[in-house]
Amino acid sequence: MLLEAACHCRRVQFSVRSSEPYPYMYCYCSICRKTGGGGYAINISADAGSLDVRGKKYLSVYQVDFDGEISPAERNFCSRCGSALWVWDPRWPDLLHPFASAIDTPLPKAPERCHIMLEFKPGWVPLPGGKRNTRFPAYPDESIHDWHRNRGLITEG
Repeated sequence: MLLEAACHCRRVQFSVRSSEPYPYMYCYCSICRKTGGGGYAINISADAGSLDVRGKKYLSVYQVDFDGEISPAERNFCSRCGSALWVWDPRWPDLLHPFASAIDTPLPKAPERCHIMLEFKPGWVPLPGGKRNTRFPAYPDESIHDWHRNRGLITEG
């Protein structure tokens, strides 16, 4: 599936191909909450080699500092409007994780939601209930690829 995306001011626009486009994960960690994307950060996978970016001069990268240890993951965002765009990590160079909040292409509706990193959830944030809302204190064991595959939701990239 071809995903078209942009920042809020539209100075950065990009497209990328994804065979795992269902935005199903809500992350409650401070990184996702505070750097944008509404907690819908790394829950879509795409083919990093298919990334086509327009407006590269407006891109900035943030790398999380974990008590003096810099994460290799690069969180790309627009330097003008601050919109979170995608995460790329050299440890998995073939993967790109666009923020669902940046995608303009209509995304398929996930049949269920995973709420992750709940040990970091602020008290003021309500959690939805029901059997279609699974909860995890940290990361689930099931990868993004496995989640899509196990539910028969892999699409043509």
